[in-house]
Amino acid sequence: MSEKTAITPATHTAPPATFSHGVRKGNILQVAGQVGFLPAAEGRAPTPAGPTLREQTLQTLANVEAVLTEGGASWDDVMMMRVYLTDTGHFAEMNEIYNEFFAGLTVAPAARTTVYVGLPAGLLIEIDALAVLD
Repeated sequence: MSEKTAITPATHTAPPATFSHGVRKGNILQVAGQVGFLPAAEGRAPTPAGPTLREQTLQTLANVEAVLTEGGASWDDVMMMRVYLTDTGHFAEMNEIYNEFFAGLTVAPAARTTVYVGLPAGLLIEIDALAVLD
């Protein structure tokens, strides 16, 4: 049985608690919930990409992609994504951004979107992903 490997891209800060940004075991890679923080910079606290849903969604997708890449995966390996929004009014805009972002994929991953209020102040979206590599 293969060992679990923690995945933390250089663009990410160390997690504030005992968890990993991603974990790979064999051909399975689980990306933990990512938010729209800009890439880590020494001496700077985690900073949202911007106040808009578009800015945060695109940065969140970039952060998910960074974990996928570091773990040896790509969007084509993603089987399932979960999107968490803090406002039901953001569904249509998020779907538009999501559709634009994934327009080039032959087969889109399964996805689920839900609304919850558990994100830190100012954050509008969180996304996690499950990838299965060949």
